[in-house]
Amino acid sequence: MNTRSAWWLAIRPATLTASAAPVCVGSGVAWSEGAFAAGPALAALLGAMLLQVGANFANDVFDFERGADAADRMGPQRATQAGWITPSQMKRAMWIAFGAATMVGVYLTSVAGWPVFALGLASIAAAYLYTGGPRPYGYVGLGDLSVFLFFGLGAVAGTYYVQALSISRLALLAAIPIGALATAILAVNNLRDIETDSRAGKRTLAVRIGDGPTRVYCLLLLLVAYLVPLLLWWRNLADTWVLLPWLSLPLALRLAARMRYERGLALNGCLVGTARLEVVFGLLFALGLAR
Repeated sequence: MNTRSAWWLAIRPATLTASAAPVCVGSGVAWSEGAFAAGPALAALLGAMLLQVGANFANDVFDFERGADAADRMGPQRATQAGWITPSQMKRAMWIAFGAATMVGVYLTSVAGWPVFALGLASIAAAYLYTGGPRPYGYVGLGDLSVFLFFGLGAVAGTYYVQALSISRLALLAAIPIGALATAILAVNNLRDIETDSRAGKRTLAVRIGDGPTRVYCLLLLLVAYLVPLLLWWRNLADTWVLLPWLSLPLALRLAARMRYERGLALNGCLVGTARLEVVFGLLFALGLAR
C-alpha cells in the first residue's frame, strides 16, 4: 500500500460521522433558539474531526503495541499492525492532530471562554487515554461511557455553548440520541471483536457481559435514540418537525434485524450501517430542531 492510502486508512474517514453528527445537532438547537453563529459552528466541526482523527491514530498504534490488533483481527486492517506506518510515525501524527485541535480550541476559547478550553483538554485526554497511558480505560470497559459523554453530551452541548454562550435543556436532551448512536457504533465494533479482545486482555463492556447481552444492549441504544425525539414532541419542547429522524427508522430496523444474528466478519457491515444511521439520523434531527 502506498503512503497516501495508508494514512487515509489510518484516518478512518467513515468514523468521522461520529464527530460531525453532534455538531450538526448542536447547531440545529442553536438555530432554533436564535443563537446560531457560523464561525464557531464550523470551528466546532473542524475541532471535533481533528479530535476524532487523533483518537483514531492513538487507537491504531496503542492497540497494536498492546496486542489487541493482531493478525487475526476481524475488522479493517490497521496501518501500524500491517507495517505500513511505524509506531513512531503514528504517534507523531497523533500529536499533530491533537495540536491542530488545540489551535481550533484557542479560537473557540476566545469566543466562548474557559469552559471550552477545559472541555477541549478533557476531550484530548479522553482520546489519548482510551487506549494509551499506563491503564487505558477502554481496556477495562469504560469506553462506552466515555463515547456517550464526549460524542454525545460534550459534543452537542459544547457546539451549542460556543454559539449561545450558555447551555439549554433542549441542547442536553438533544445530545442523548446522538450519544446513544455513537455508543452503538462502539458497541457493534466491540461485539465483533469479543474473541480477539478477550485473548488480548482488552476487557471491553462487550467482553464483560458477553455476546447475547451486548446484542440486546445495541438494540436498546437504538431504541433510546428514537424515543427522545418523541419525548421532545410530547412534552412540547419542540414542534412536530422534531420527529423527522423517524424517517430513518427503516434503516434502524434493518440494522436491528442484522445485529440479532450476524457474527464475525459480517458485523463489519453492521458497523458501517450504524455509522450511516447516525449521520442520517443526526442530519434529520438537526433539520427538525432548526425548523
